[in-house]
Amino acid sequence: MTANEHLQGGQTGAASEQVSVLLIADPGKPAALAERVAGYLPERLRSRDRPERQWTTCVRSKPYLSHEQADFADVIDAVDPSSEGEDIVVYLTDLPRREDTLPVVADVSADHLFALISVAGVGGVHIERRVRTVTELAIARILGEPELMPPGAARRFPCVQIEDGIRYFAPSGLRRLRLLSGMVRANRPWRLVTGLSKVLVGAFATGAIALATNTIWLFADTMGPWRMSAATILSIVAMILWLILDHELWERPKSPEERDRSVLYNTATVVTLVIGVIVLHVALFCLLLFTACLTLPPELLSRTLGHGVNLSDYLTLTWLLASIATIGGALGSGLEDDAAVKEAAYGVRQRQRIEETQSRTNEAE
Repeated sequence: MTANEHLQGGQTGAASEQVSVLLIADPGKPAALAERVAGYLPERLRSRDRPERQWTTCVRSKPYLSHEQADFADVIDAVDPSSEGEDIVVYLTDLPRREDTLPVVADVSADHLFALISVAGVGGVHIERRVRTVTELAIARILGEPELMPPGAARRFPCVQIEDGIRYFAPSGLRRLRLLSGMVRANRPWRLVTGLSKVLVGAFATGAIALATNTIWLFADTMGPWRMSAATILSIVAMILWLILDHELWERPKSPEERDRSVLYNTATVVTLVIGVIVLHVALFCLLLFTACLTLPPELLSRTLGHGVNLSDYLTLTWLLASIATIGGALGSGLEDDAAVKEAAYGVRQRQRIEETQSRTNEAE
């Protein structure tokens, strides 16, 4: 039985054709994304050739994918789309999927009226638009109705036949970078600042103490931009290394087959932490600049430096203070437990994957 025959079964003689779509999504960002995509789909899928067709959508948040390289057939068995009341089931996951080194965007089975879409595979920018495009492409493929496909989508996403259906890959050109950016985006690195409260408090306390030391004022006045830039870079690197080593965020492959996957995840971890620590550094700069302007009189600073001061002197002093404070934040990160750091650094599904990997490792030992 074809997809259209299945959908039209029991609707003979009906005034209108009803087609329902269930969007299942991993918790977190994919679930919120699914809610927004579901709101667009009925209007986007309305066909001029079939005005009598009515589309309905609903969303459910539940993680089915056990790991990113699970066979498509196993995912179909786990989700069991035939047991759902809706006609078509689309599952959104933020775990990356690959075939060898090629990022997979979607697997589609017309026989099972089911599609699996990797949100990470679409990249880190214009995520909602790209996921909506891939979802429409998958539904059009399931129904066998090319007119429902977004313009140019079939050319943009190359596909191959697989045992259980059709597999779509990321567009050619910078594919691995697109996948990496999608993984980093799923981790939401800007949350590192709010997620690590002890780090922020420790960093600010370090900067505030340094602010009261006139030796730091002299250092800031004489170091120059090159030395200041080096101090900033070293402080950020120190913070990143401390987080990775102290909280065991670096994956160590147990076999040659896991090496390529570990390289991808470790790279995503480093990029996530780089962005997060830079955001932390900027936040500290703003806090310390406000504190310096509020508590340090220009006359006192001028007497110590031996010349008149203006805003640029405060900016230079805060630049050095933020670097010193970032080092203090690295020390403060040792006060955070591993769970808090991983919650701040990773998305929901990535944390679950790490916990499952560590659990299997502990059982093996």
